Amino acid sequence: MLIYLLDTSGPTAGVALWQDGVIRYEAAVNNLMTHSEAALSMTEEAYDKAGLTAADTDYFAVVAGPGSFTGVRIGVTTVKALAKACGKPCVPVSALEAMSRSQGVFNGVICPMQNARRGQVYAALFNGMTGQQLMEDQPIAIGDLLTQAREVAHGRPVLLTGDGMTAYRKELEGLRWPELYFADAAHAYLNPAAAAVLASERLDSAVDADTLKPYYLRAPQAVRQRNLVEHAQL
Repeated sequence: MLIYLLDTSGPTAGVALWQDGVIRYEAAVNNLMTHSEAALSMTEEAYDKAGLTAADTDYFAVVAGPGSFTGVRIGVTTVKALAKACGKPCVPVSALEAMSRSQGVFNGVICPMQNARRGQVYAALFNGMTGQQLMEDQPIAIGDLLTQAREVAHGRPVLLTGDGMTAYRKELEGLRWPELYFADAAHAYLNPAAAAVLASERLDSAVDADTLKPYYLRAPQAVRQRNLVEHAQL
């Protein structure tokens, strides 16, 4: 069985090919290319280097969000097109769960966080040993997130990761919380291979290409502005 995985939900774009429990190909880029450019070129290279084709693929997986509205839309649209062309199902993967899995095993609580701007992050909490989700995905202020993390951790270490960690690192370091740890640069982003493995465990959530949708935790800016205008006109 072959699974293709695409991630364009954050600053780094990634592609992986998982086949029968083995990662056949993995690549991640963080450069000046737009995700729409990177997604297509990385997809072509992945199949070429692995000696496979899109037609060989059994499932097309995508990190469906949360994350950058534009990035998530690019990833979902690309995978919908590939899956539809090949007549194969799609598997949506949570960005936050994939970021947690990217850390491997950790004896404590893993807190993936994406920069949602306006003083907030998209975040969740996971048991670093079992992978169990301890706090649901949500947009949340840094202070509120750390309050929940302390309550859930019960004195255990808390590992932060993601571009939300990077954006608010100075503020977080100023807390002088001994149990708070920061993922190093090599692990502070969503690992495409980890997301592909996660997709292989989520095949029961597969949907057809027409049903696949982005996973947003709050409405895009354009929608929020339109709602404000409509409310003002009432």
